[in-house]
Amino acid sequence: MATVAATDATFDSIVKDSDLPVVVDFWAEWCGPCKQIGPSLEELSVEMEGKIKVVKVDVDSNPSAAAALGVRGIPALFLFKDGQVVSNKTGAAPKAALKSWIDDAI
Repeated sequence: MATVAATDATFDSIVKDSDLPVVVDFWAEWCGPCKQIGPSLEELSVEMEGKIKVVKVDVDSNPSAAAALGVRGIPALFLFKDGQVVSNKTGAAPKAALKSWIDDAI
């Protein structure tokens, strides 16, 4: 499954109501580190299909979801399980580190 885009309006239904753990990537088009981890998150969404869902939220177009979670820097990654945040991290990381973070949290 490829990554899914969420908006402020769809955030709760896509993220909090998901049966699977959800990795949410708060990003922006102008953010270099966001572009750096984007391909890794795409690959992980395919490799871990059925185990997790990866959701991207553009903070410029959808500031409410980011503000509600206290996002101050991007890329900001949040892992939701059963509708609750179980882990979060800020900044770019290599694919292996992202996979390890996800595996530890789920």
